[in-house]
Amino acid sequence: MQARFRKVIRFLGSMRFAIALLAVLALACAAGSMITQGQSYTWYAQRYGERTAAFIVALQLDDAFHSPWFIAISSFLCLDLLLCNILKVKALARRTRLFPTPDSMLRVAPACSVLVREPETAFKRLGMPAPSVQNEDGRNILFASKGRAGLWGAWICHLGILLLILGFSLGEMLQKEYAVYGVPGQTRQIGSTGLYLTIDDFRIDLGAEGNVSQYTTDFTVMDTEGPEPAKTQSAAVSVNHPARLFGMKYYQNSTGWAAKANVSKNGEAIQSQWLCAGEYLSVADKPDLTVFLSALYPDYAFVPGVGPYTLSDTPANPAYLYAVYYNGQLLGMNVLLQAETLTIDEYAVTFSDPAPYTLLQIKRNSFALFALLGGSIVTAGLALALYVQPTRIWASRVQEGVWHLYGENRKGGKLFSEAFERAAKAAQIVYPEDEITDAES
Repeated sequence: MQARFRKVIRFLGSMRFAIALLAVLALACAAGSMITQGQSYTWYAQRYGERTAAFIVALQLDDAFHSPWFIAISSFLCLDLLLCNILKVKALARRTRLFPTPDSMLRVAPACSVLVREPETAFKRLGMPAPSVQNEDGRNILFASKGRAGLWGAWICHLGILLLILGFSLGEMLQKEYAVYGVPGQTRQIGSTGLYLTIDDFRIDLGAEGNVSQYTTDFTVMDTEGPEPAKTQSAAVSVNHPARLFGMKYYQNSTGWAAKANVSKNGEAIQSQWLCAGEYLSVADKPDLTVFLSALYPDYAFVPGVGPYTLSDTPANPAYLYAVYYNGQLLGMNVLLQAETLTIDEYAVTFSDPAPYTLLQIKRNSFALFALLGGSIVTAGLALALYVQPTRIWASRVQEGVWHLYGENRKGGKLFSEAFERAAKAAQIVYPEDEITDAES
């Protein structure tokens, strides 16, 4: 039973299992990238057909990165990396401990060996520390080692990948997302937090040909959760240039049109409120009566058979598509031009001051630093694995003035062999035709 359990543990921590998981994870990520996420069954059915839509929804490919199967694959990959590190740490620690001792070297078959007359020269040419002089089994031994920290490169890299996956996965599953939109001067609460965001300014920059080149929002966030007085921080965000305030990250997401809805009763103004397209206004003294701004056309035109649309993004001839509800029942909908008035019994509604609004996406990821730590550890592990070369050089005296020079670098390959050969030439190689007596035998 124990043998079977150890076999299962070794399989779960094996490279073969990890490669299989990575292949499945790559396919899952590809599927999640190719299929638009977060849409309804109807949306998928319209584009792919009902059978494919049912397949997408059944396998939760519409929300792949939060699906149970994706979480399971990621969990098994983390388990594999953890077990791999646990299973290897003891042997790796022993190898690191024995690395700078010559007795372990005398029992291995080195990759490089040659007879030389001046071994100290070879040590210097290879950048080794000064060799220690030791006697092993009655023989004179020169030995030096360096770079044993490189033995831990792959192990540290695996640890960093484990932390990176955990940080990213937990961050994606547990992160909080909010959206705040409005026009300059408006203040909105960020979700249910104690943070309030005030939009100070919103700019749309145009390129040389009149096309939009950038959207930029200046805003201020006030923290009412902390002690009095409330703290405030300000920043500017634009597309691809987020900002971080109060532990949250702010992104410039999109824009749209808004207008000021003005309500009067029997000719007396009673209400004026900004409405973004898609928002409702409840009449102040008659909350069962609501006005919905469905869309705003800044440069309105109407084509029979096509419907309303806008000729440009300049508010030259603004028009407002509205709907009126009373007690949840639709009373009517139509397009209202700038100079027109919507009359509902004793109430009159007009729209004015069309302006673009900004929409900011806000994320709070408590595991972002965890993932950043994992990425830093991966970088350190790669640096150790690629640039810190565990190298051992030793020489055994054959006879007076002749030494057998050995070298080992398991990462160096051909480069180390060439460097060893150059160092041996500098140390005066003894060729086979030279008469020597092998003291080692």
